[in-house]
Amino acid sequence: MNSDKKLAGEDLVRAVIEESKKHNVEHAEAYFDSERELSIEVRDGQVENLKVAKDAGLGIRVIQNGRLGYAYTTELTWGNLANTLEIALANAKAASEDSYYTLPEPATSYPELDLNDPQLGQVSLEEKIEMARQMEKSGRSFDPLVQLTEQVSYEEVSYEIAIANSKGVSLTSGGDLCGGMAAFVAGKDGDQQTGFSVDYVRRLKDLDPDALGKEAARKAVRMIGAQRLSTKRVPVVMDPYVVSSFLGMLASALSAEAVQKGRSLFAGKIGERVVSELVTIVDDGAKPGGIASAPFDGEGVPTQKTVLVDSGKLQGFMYNSYTAAKDGVSSTGNGARGSFQSPPQLGSSNFYVAPGKGFQEAIINETGEGFYLTEVMGMHTANPISGDFSLGAAGIWIHNGELTTPVRGMVIAGNILELLAGVDAVGSDLRFFAGRGAPTVRVANLTVSG
Repeated sequence: MNSDKKLAGEDLVRAVIEESKKHNVEHAEAYFDSERELSIEVRDGQVENLKVAKDAGLGIRVIQNGRLGYAYTTELTWGNLANTLEIALANAKAASEDSYYTLPEPATSYPELDLNDPQLGQVSLEEKIEMARQMEKSGRSFDPLVQLTEQVSYEEVSYEIAIANSKGVSLTSGGDLCGGMAAFVAGKDGDQQTGFSVDYVRRLKDLDPDALGKEAARKAVRMIGAQRLSTKRVPVVMDPYVVSSFLGMLASALSAEAVQKGRSLFAGKIGERVVSELVTIVDDGAKPGGIASAPFDGEGVPTQKTVLVDSGKLQGFMYNSYTAAKDGVSSTGNGARGSFQSPPQLGSSNFYVAPGKGFQEAIINETGEGFYLTEVMGMHTANPISGDFSLGAAGIWIHNGELTTPVRGMVIAGNILELLAGVDAVGSDLRFFAGRGAPTVRVANLTVSG
């Protein structure tokens, strides 16, 4: 075999599987990932940072005598692939035995998703730089109080994936995504406040730089003069961004791995009402246009829509092949893969709270006296096992159904299940922030500490 010959991803993964057969490997899997990233940062109309990065590699997973071994390489030549396979086999010999290690069989069908954007490659670099400039221009000109650009960036990623295993799986996929982020500082009389916005989409035509810039500027301006108020127990209207921030806790708790390790607050509660009947939580790896959508997961299992909590009742958990084998069920297509550098783990895809019927404005108007929560700080300190949290909070006070005084320096604390049990309104304004999404949600009563 020619050790210097370079092949396409699809051919590479198949070649690895053929090579594994010569070594009498019981189960083998090859995963190829190639990515091209573009990042443009601007400040004061000038390009401050422009980066084009390319990365490609292949990971090999083997299961031999119930032991799992993994190795990866970025040198995609025949000779190096054979060597990487030998390293994976050596790693398996040193690993502990586990009878639940398994690879998936080929499926009869996979979701048909249109994840490529031909326009992305047709738009020039200068036009993309101008999009970033427009994002900054619209934010800086939104109001004279907007003083500084903290960050404005445009990003895009194009990727190709190929996966094959010794059970007959042989799949390829690819896609594009792009997005923007803006953050501005607004100030008056020595009081400075920051506002930000972010959006990622599958189609360049769906990215609105002007709207992104204005949203970030508007958030900064509206927080000028923010006060710390006295402690009150009131209805709290949570912005979609805040609700999506809580979803990390829920995604962890709704994974079969957490349940099997005794680390989930949902363990043993399938069929029970665990939150408000207005709350439905979904993971959908096959969602059209979803940033985390793909026809198959990191193991080659078809993605699907999985309703985890339906109208307040717990329906089930997210599974990859390993956790599914443990529970004697089928994988839900949640074998998540960050890159070729590690084997698949269990993770969410497009994970969201399903929208309701109310408009955000109407929910605020109906609240009377309360707190519109726009930002939480310290989410990394929340406990996904117990569900307890204590977070810094900022937002706008609601008086007579109207947004009035900006508020900062407050604290909200509690338990995620109690929080969601108190939900009495869910908006129709579902918005995604990369792979997590939520609409506006109102909690009937929550203590906001000053």
